[in-house]
Amino acid sequence: MNVKELMNPAVVTIEPASSAALAARLISRHNVGALPVCGPDRKLRGMVTDRDIILRCIAAEEDPAQTPVRDIMTRGCVTVSPGDDCRQAARIMAAQQVRRLPVVEEGKLVGIVSLADLARSQRYDMEAAQALGEISENILRR
Repeated sequence: MNVKELMNPAVVTIEPASSAALAARLISRHNVGALPVCGPDRKLRGMVTDRDIILRCIAAEEDPAQTPVRDIMTRGCVTVSPGDDCRQAARIMAAQQVRRLPVVEEGKLVGIVSLADLARSQRYDMEAAQALGEISENILRR
């Protein structure tokens, strides 16, 4: 099964110049843990997570209303293509310690695939469980 069959194509994104406060509101409103950061051209610039907002903005005593997402986002994100195999996506998540992967085609964001997506597809629940186990193991070691 390909990533395209499991990915969510309706992705909420944010622009690099938008504020961390807006990112927090979008994360809360849409009940997601991360937002892809894209320009108007839909090219992926990075990802911003709730953790990025807390650690790189709030804990750093920056004003979320004045801090642009580009200053706190994670750059150089690993991605997958719609045609990639779901098992490969699970291996990447485990190796990179992430729960979500942006899906990029011809340089543009077309979706996102998460561990939850893999787990819901009963064909890949073992791969998702293994990836989550590896991510959790590393968190406990910190």
